[in-house]
Amino acid sequence: MPASVQEFSPTPGTDWRNIENGRPIPTAGYCDQPYIVRDAEGAWVCCMTTGTGREGEPGQHVQVLRSTDQGRTWSDPVAVEPGAANGTEPENSYAVLAAAPSGRIFCFYTRNTDNLRWVEADDPPYAGGRCPRVDSLGDQVFRYSDDGGRTWSADRYTLPVREFDIDRENPYGGEVRFFWNIGRPFIADDGLYVTLHKVGGFGSGFFTRSEGVLLRSPDLLDVDDPADASWTTLPDGDAGLRTPPGGGPIAEEQNALELSDGTLHCIYRSVDGHPVTAYSRDRGHTWTEPAYTTYADGGPIKHPRAAVSAWRCSNGRYLLWFHNHGGRDYEDRNPVWLSGGVEVDGPDGADGGRRIAWSQPEVLLYHDDPTLRMSYPDLVEEDGRYFFTETQKHLGRVHPVDHRLLEGLWQQVEATVAGSAASAPPV
Repeated sequence: MPASVQEFSPTPGTDWRNIENGRPIPTAGYCDQPYIVRDAEGAWVCCMTTGTGREGEPGQHVQVLRSTDQGRTWSDPVAVEPGAANGTEPENSYAVLAAAPSGRIFCFYTRNTDNLRWVEADDPPYAGGRCPRVDSLGDQVFRYSDDGGRTWSADRYTLPVREFDIDRENPYGGEVRFFWNIGRPFIADDGLYVTLHKVGGFGSGFFTRSEGVLLRSPDLLDVDDPADASWTTLPDGDAGLRTPPGGGPIAEEQNALELSDGTLHCIYRSVDGHPVTAYSRDRGHTWTEPAYTTYADGGPIKHPRAAVSAWRCSNGRYLLWFHNHGGRDYEDRNPVWLSGGVEVDGPDGADGGRRIAWSQPEVLLYHDDPTLRMSYPDLVEEDGRYFFTETQKHLGRVHPVDHRLLEGLWQQVEATVAGSAASAPPV
């Protein structure tokens, strides 16, 4: 191991996989999506959606904290929109960060712009057909910071999101848009990509229909005035990323990244007992037919209605967070399982690009209470070390991970891929 890499050294007598041994992230109460980028000084900048009440209650807002010691201690939180924290502005929620090469940090989030107090919904389960949760609608907006998250721009900028059929077919005919986002942005040669999860309505299970899109700006990272940035909503047409043919109406929490050949990979949750994967060879304009995600040996990966997250690591390999059971609702998010991924050619080169082959999984994190739910993770690499964040909706933590677990996953899938290639018939 290079001298610059910090060796993993857990506290003696503790199990680092038990989330109780993680490093707490301060929160006002409710805590969601503790996502981290590093600023120009190397500090960790963490955004989260928080509030003194429960998820979706008034006062929900986005806050940002800084850590210079890998999550051991944190600065006092800064509200990206202070008025939302004290109740004088409407809810803002579900933030994601993007760190530009210039050092500027962008914070994208959902804002209940019109300050609606209820929206039309199915009756039942909502008495009178009124859903009181208003944290997944309005406008997708952003502010930026040029000082590592200590302060945020006075101006707020609204992303122009193209209308799809799912918007036009909602109870408001698209005049009110339903959506949110948990997918981390990524920067590519052709600009910045941000995911968005469009929603068709509210009812049993909260969201009754959903699909995913990508928002791409070729120039946000370069323009002097962010208001001058241009945006495109992808894919082409009037439908986003959905489930495979015959699948359910829920296709949400899309998580996208770029492979080494420029292919875009997207994985997301369903209510079909499996995560869904699709690939784009033309920068998001069109996608392969969505398919349920499999391991390298072709076996199905199982996952409930919870965040499924994939990351590309600095070594060119991949990691996948999921829950390894075929539930169809929001429950049973303990333990968390992890698979390692490597790039392979598509089947017979059928669609002309690379894919990810996934290893069999290992337990990454757990808690002794089986009813506890952990989700909405992020991954930070620093000095050869790997750190995961997670939240139980009321407490977020940082977890240093033994790199040997990850190396074992990658070695396993590389061996599986090599074995499959060796046994393939000659052509």
